[in-house]
Amino acid sequence: MTVFEWVLFFLIIQIVHGLGTWKLYKISGFKSLEAFMPIYNAFVLMKIINRPKWWVILLFIPVINLLIFPVVWVETARSFGKNSTIDSLAVIITLGLYLFTINYSDKTKYLKDRDLNPKTAFGEWLSSIIFAVVLATTVHTYFIQPYIIPTGSLEKSLLVGDFLFVSKFHYGARVPQTAISFPMVHDTIIGTGIRSYLNKPQIPYFRLPGFQNIARNEIVTFSWPADTVRKFFVKEKGVKKPIDKKSNYVKRCVGIPSDTLEIINGKIHINGKKSKMPYRAKPIFNYSAYNSKGVSASSLIKLGITDLTRKFKIDQINQSKFDAIRPYLLNIVDNNPDNFVVLTKSSGIPYEIRLKSRISMVEITDYKTNLFLTESEAEIIIKSNIMDSLIRDYKTIKSNNTTFFPNDIRFNWNEDNFGPIVIPSRNQTIKLTETNLPIYKKAIRDYEKNTLSLDKNGNIRINNILTDEYTFKQDYYWMMGDNRYRSEDSRSWGFVPQDHIVGKPVFIWFSIDGINDGFKNWKIRWNRVFTTVNLDGEPKSYRWYFIIGLFGVLIYSEIKKRKKK
Repeated sequence: MTVFEWVLFFLIIQIVHGLGTWKLYKISGFKSLEAFMPIYNAFVLMKIINRPKWWVILLFIPVINLLIFPVVWVETARSFGKNSTIDSLAVIITLGLYLFTINYSDKTKYLKDRDLNPKTAFGEWLSSIIFAVVLATTVHTYFIQPYIIPTGSLEKSLLVGDFLFVSKFHYGARVPQTAISFPMVHDTIIGTGIRSYLNKPQIPYFRLPGFQNIARNEIVTFSWPADTVRKFFVKEKGVKKPIDKKSNYVKRCVGIPSDTLEIINGKIHINGKKSKMPYRAKPIFNYSAYNSKGVSASSLIKLGITDLTRKFKIDQINQSKFDAIRPYLLNIVDNNPDNFVVLTKSSGIPYEIRLKSRISMVEITDYKTNLFLTESEAEIIIKSNIMDSLIRDYKTIKSNNTTFFPNDIRFNWNEDNFGPIVIPSRNQTIKLTETNLPIYKKAIRDYEKNTLSLDKNGNIRINNILTDEYTFKQDYYWMMGDNRYRSEDSRSWGFVPQDHIVGKPVFIWFSIDGINDGFKNWKIRWNRVFTTVNLDGEPKSYRWYFIIGLFGVLIYSEIKKRKKK
């Protein structure tokens, strides 16, 4: 819906409200005309139902108002003697229209000094639950939202199983664009698979003022600009969703508006200079390790290198042995019972499992293996002399393809050599040609809602007007994972628009190692609990400060209660 359509809808609601309550306003000692006066009528209604004026603010906050409107309808009905459960259900099911029957009844009387306390224990419980949900939804939507890291695209910086708190207010909270949705859930109602929102109506994009802009190389949470998925790790065709219901991603913003970005041999360059990453950023590159005696995984593990796979030959395999080791396998290299070879993580197969199932196995070492390492890890390996050689790999041979942005056969970019590309900024005018149009067409057409065409003579038309330039309406960003070769990011789907920005991860409040390996294999990473995300220097856990502070609040609360008694 456009702004005009929303204003028209709002005025229609005021008329409906007035027609359904004008007599109730009059009976309460106010003028009938006040029932039709936008916004003011809400303040008068709060007086009628004996509720605080600040409730009016809640009526105009998207998502929160869906919870408050039913409460106001019920309170209005009760102010005129309709206290039964049936009355309350009727006013909710009819979306407040039940008030018409009360308004036009000759027997309606106003209960000015009615008891505002719930009549039953259930009523008191329900009232508490409603306002707890309202408070939680307000915090969740406009201040802080919890997330969990499901993939390793920022590995070494953020780990799979890190539980984040993401600030909505640093960059300015994005007001929900989906007007009708279930509170405190994203795109589906938990445990049901049912969509949690209605596609229409949609509220025009609006963002509350923030107190900082996105800085280059900050970690940012955003709505995935590509067509979204219902579930991570499940391959399927794209699913169209409203912006605020798209899947949320966490990446590093390596390029900000107006930057010229280029990737040269795997290294990011901004405005012609090699990008300097923050101390905590640990980009991972692909290396080839060689050793004439075989690359020893155990030797690498002793050096602290754990991002690797191990190959084992299992002797005398049978079904019971296979069932025992299955949870620890990444792949079966050879399923021949006489030469059964499997691939595992660096942790291998636990000793107690091998002992219990009487599994005899031998590790196979290859002369050459691929390793994903940070530059500091590569230096450790080189200094240890456990390898004959260690060489960083990157793609030097270019081939025209549609795998990488702008997904056009005329471009020969790849993950290691990409660009140069100018990241658009708000009010920036960029000259358009037949050559660079594929880079900007998605932003112009899909994100900024213009019609765009290119005829056989190379003429560009935007909104049916012949042009050779375009002025962008919003800022754009370039997001990439630190785990460069296992990250689907802007190299695949391009720019991230400002209206897709969700917030800034501020700290890790919990962290579980092996979160995708079943509950029995969970291990709490205590050194990551209550650590900051975007600050510089070594991460520091503030868990003890939090625990001490929590106990302090509880003790103070208990002392205060005893003093009252």
